Amino acid sequence: MAKSKSVFVCSQCGYESPKWYGKCPGCGEWNTMEEELAAAPSSKQTEAKLRTSDIKSRVLNLKSIDTTDEIRYKTKIGELDNVLGGGIVKGSLVLIGGDPGIGKSTILLQVCQNLAPELNILYVSGEESRRQIKLRADRLDVTNDFLILAETDIELIAEHIKTEKPDLVIIDSIQTMNLSQLSSSPGSVTQVRECTNMLMHTAKSLEIPILVVGHVNKDGAIAGPKVLEHIVDAVLYFEGDRQLSYRILRAVKNRFGSTNEIGVFEMTDKGLSEVVNPSLVFLCVTCIMEGSRPILAEVQALAVNSGYGTARRMATGFDYNRMNLLIAVLEKKGGYYFAGADTYVNVVGGFKLDERAADLCVAMSLISSLKDFTIPDDVIIIGEVGLAGEIRTVSQIGKRVNEARRLGFKKCIVPYYSLKSIGEDAASGMEIIGVRSLRQAAAAITA
Repeated sequence: MAKSKSVFVCSQCGYESPKWYGKCPGCGEWNTMEEELAAAPSSKQTEAKLRTSDIKSRVLNLKSIDTTDEIRYKTKIGELDNVLGGGIVKGSLVLIGGDPGIGKSTILLQVCQNLAPELNILYVSGEESRRQIKLRADRLDVTNDFLILAETDIELIAEHIKTEKPDLVIIDSIQTMNLSQLSSSPGSVTQVRECTNMLMHTAKSLEIPILVVGHVNKDGAIAGPKVLEHIVDAVLYFEGDRQLSYRILRAVKNRFGSTNEIGVFEMTDKGLSEVVNPSLVFLCVTCIMEGSRPILAEVQALAVNSGYGTARRMATGFDYNRMNLLIAVLEKKGGYYFAGADTYVNVVGGFKLDERAADLCVAMSLISSLKDFTIPDDVIIIGEVGLAGEIRTVSQIGKRVNEARRLGFKKCIVPYYSLKSIGEDAASGMEIIGVRSLRQAAAAITA
């Protein structure tokens, strides 16, 4: 079989060259020449493929397509199944990304432990030897047997998959895989793209689900991010601070389920354990929605007189620019001045608040520190703060209030215009206070 040739294509203007240039001869841009395969099948090859094509590649009517035989493999990890939309779909290609050491390989070994008695699993590692995988499996109490392959050549891996025909394949990680027809190093955008393409064709043709691990770059995105996201069926991200025990698994893309769900895990010495009720982990003063799940989170703020000419501000787990905006609104519309105070905002537990429903809670925390009063433990604060100091409505207020009531909160401060959206069942046993402005909210807390 003849070796496929490669060409170098400018990502800016599309100029093609048989060799690499530091500066594109077409548009003059630097470092834009990327290697690509130049394999184009002839018309005779295409005709032969059409004559011998399987029924899967033929044109069919939409109504004639049967979906009743869709198979989902339950991983027996409830939080993971929830994020995937009910389990791993047969023939799907799933990308799991995250920082090194966040728990990607750990949760995949736990999946092997749960599914190995029922499925034939092939675990392909390009980073660790077989002995290293065995040692890690012993540490995590993985006792069920499955196949292990230590290989980085993607063509050999594809042949092993076709020969063994496993029920599930795990690739750890895609950045270590390489295609021998390309001269670029493993981990480059071209290598990652072509290797993922080959895995995608293998998964679809054999209807074998493949889970692929992808590391992130310094910007927090998977190497070759958009390229991979367009190819795969689902993209899952692990979030969290490595120094803290809790991890958030979030679906960024999912062709077989919703992208509005998250999974919460705790890292232990025996691997990742599910946190079935995250609201009991994050001590609550506000409530945000992660998909259909209400999660309560504790916000801390500190305002102290600055010892320097310019006050310092810092936010952890909350958008820094949003914090500055809230401080400006508090000064202009509330009469609370932070100009001479160092200001710090922290979300407890390594959680990240990116929903506007947390605005009012952050604002009240800042006021409580500035004016030196304590927010009672049984109070929860929900609402978005507008530029005029008004408290704006938030979505799904009924679910948020009901979660707070279930966990024992007695007083709930919400936007005034959201009161009509709270059902009687959710408000049962709680004091619901509707506020229109920041001053009203501060008065309701201290009342």
